Amino acid sequence: MTGGRPGPGAERPDTESGPVGGHTGPSADDAPGRFLDPVFQHGVVVGFDGSLSSERALAYAVGMARRSQCGLVIVHVANRLPATVWAGCEPPVFVDLPDHRTEVLGLELACADFLAGVPWILIERGGDICHEIEEVGREYAADAIVVGTTHGLLGKIFGSVSGRLARRANRPVIVIP
Repeated sequence: MTGGRPGPGAERPDTESGPVGGHTGPSADDAPGRFLDPVFQHGVVVGFDGSLSSERALAYAVGMARRSQCGLVIVHVANRLPATVWAGCEPPVFVDLPDHRTEVLGLELACADFLAGVPWILIERGGDICHEIEEVGREYAADAIVVGTTHGLLGKIFGSVSGRLARRANRPVIVIP
């Protein structure tokens, strides 16, 4: 399906829950040389978490995808919390917690009029935000990655996602204020 909103029976890649996206994307079980829908090859990847800055980044990415006539790959990175394993003093491990925010974001996006006419998918990942967004960009051979700025105390202490991504990415990163 190209040039339109996702259909109700479409699958959402990289998650085990129900339909949200417009096209079937990669899954963790696929081989590195797998087939991807050509609409999304060399498309635009955008990080989205529902915040005001990510909404601005999404709006910019939609315009960019529309002008370039390519697909839009929306990435939501779910929360992971550190959990210490006490037996044998092993190093900390990360435990995946259910993040229902992706379903909520997917439903909001499915109803968004500004996405009409742009093929898009929503991908949920878990882990480090910078790594996961860059990994999706690599998988789809994205022409650009669009992210919003990080505001607040956490961004000042740990460094902003946009700044870290801009330093480490192997493709253009557009940071929207």
